This record gives sequence, C-alpha cells and structure tokens, in this order.
Amino acid sequence: MSDPNSLTNCRFYEEKYPEIESFVMVNVKQIAEMGAYVKLLEYDNIDGMILLSELSRRRIRSIQKLIRIGRNEVVVVLRVDKEKGYIDLSKRRVSAEDIVRCEERYNKSKSVHSIMRHVAEKTKTPILKLYEDIGWPLNRKYGHANDAFKLSITNPDVWNDVKFPNDVVKEEFLSYIGKKLTPHPTKVRADVEVTCFKYDGIDAVKEALRQAEARNSAETQVKVKLVSPPHYVLTSQCLDKGMGIQLLEQAIKDIDDNIKEAGGACVVKMAPKAVTEHDDAELQALMDKRARENEEVSGDEDVSESDEGPEVA
Repeated sequence: MSDPNSLTNCRFYEEKYPEIESFVMVNVKQIAEMGAYVKLLEYDNIDGMILLSELSRRRIRSIQKLIRIGRNEVVVVLRVDKEKGYIDLSKRRVSAEDIVRCEERYNKSKSVHSIMRHVAEKTKTPILKLYEDIGWPLNRKYGHANDAFKLSITNPDVWNDVKFPNDVVKEEFLSYIGKKLTPHPTKVRADVEVTCFKYDGIDAVKEALRQAEARNSAETQVKVKLVSPPHYVLTSQCLDKGMGIQLLEQAIKDIDDNIKEAGGACVVKMAPKAVTEHDDAELQALMDKRARENEEVSGDEDVSESDEGPEVA
C-alpha cells in the first residue's frame, strides 16, 4: 500500500486498478516457470503477472528471448482481483498499434508525474493531494492533464476551475509549467555551394544569396553565412521544425532560380534539417579553421575579391 503522505510516489490515474482489456506499461522484475512477474508503472508499481501461455502466440523455445528482466513492456489486462491484489496480464494479445498508443499515453503521464513530483517536493505537499486537486480533475475535463498543461501556456483559463491547496502550490505549479512546457525554437540549417564564373559572377552570387533573405518577416527569418567560398550556410529558428525546413527549402529555390538566370549554379551540400548545439559548435570550428587558412594564404600577398568570395551584405 502506498504512503498517502509521500512526496514522490503515487499512481498516475484516479482508478486504483486498471480496467480489464486496458493496455498498461509494466516493468519486468522476475522470470519464473509460470511466467513473468512485473510492476505496473502507472499504478504505483503494484504487482502483476504475465502467464507463460500469454507471452507469445508462437511456441516458446526460450522465454529469455521473449521477455527480459528490467525491460518495459506494453501488456493488456486480463483479470483483476482487487481483494487479493492479483492482476493477470497478456503480452501476446497486444498489437503494434496498441503499443504505440500505450507508449504515447505513458510518456504523457510520466511528464505530468515529473511536474507533480517537483511541486510536491518543493512545497512539501503530498503528491496524492496534488493529483486529487489538480491532476485527476484535469484528466476528466481535458482527457489528459498533460494536454491541459500545454494548453495553459497560451490559455490561462485552464486554471479557472482548479482548486489549488494553497497559493504557494499554485505559484510553484504555474511557474514550473511555464519553464518546462513553454516551447523553445528549433534551429534549422542547410549548406549550399553557390558559384558563378561569369564576368560579374561575384555580384551574381551576392544577389542570389540576398534572395534567401528577401522573404524575411518579423515572424520568419532566414540568415546566410559564409563558411568559405563557395560554401554558405542558411539558418532559421522556428517553434515548428517543419515550418523552418520549408522556409529553407524555399530560400534554396530562390537562390537556385536567381543564380541559374545569371549562368551560375547552386548545389545543396546538406538538405535543411534541425541541428543541435553540437552541430553549431562544429560549424563554428570549421569557420574558424577556414578563417585561419585565409589569413595564412594572405600572408605577404593581397588576395583579390574573387579569391575571398562574396560576403553577404
């Protein structure tokens, strides 16, 4: 039996036991002759069992190949004996679609629990109390508290009907959700090589690259950086990664159309994709390396503008 005053442990849902034929996430604790003993992760680690006959539709040659200690598994509930605490489960009756849906719900519930646990520990409020006052009422109203939390970032009315235990809990709750769930921009990048060997090729490249930034607005920005001729990097930051990729794809098309008219070419070296801080660090290192190489080349000679390549104004 879980401690009602615990600051860390509590079932995720209002029901103390899962319903028959519902899908749940379990962690395998022990493998025996009769089957596998598991803990139901969403129900405060109550015990369950996957009978040997419910592990697979095929003949079982090695139980260890079907299920392993320590691994999480999606199973379906066959029987629940609330008095004795027995929960019989099946792995063989779970489809690929069932697994996807269960994992999605479990991950959302885990996210909610991490917020509940943080607030409970910070305010010394039993986590069960937070679920009873906040989490479970939001589950009933919005389908899942996680959806309500995300909606509250743009619509504070979500909290109008919530009865917080006290102002300290409310302040910590809203502050932490704001920090944890406010979406952060995704950086998207593409690498291109732009060349034009005509008489006015440098100006043609400059003009083509300007086309990448021609559609910029307050909401959407594309930036162009020179790595070393003819290598250029296009970047954009958007809350929606897909939109950022579309922006760069359009920018590359604009460059390509413009430079082709001038008799040049645009070659995509890296298609638009989301990048990490590690990718940015690698790019900066490459740019620094190219800058040092250019300095060494220029040593005692004057490097012409055509050698340096055009920087975008």
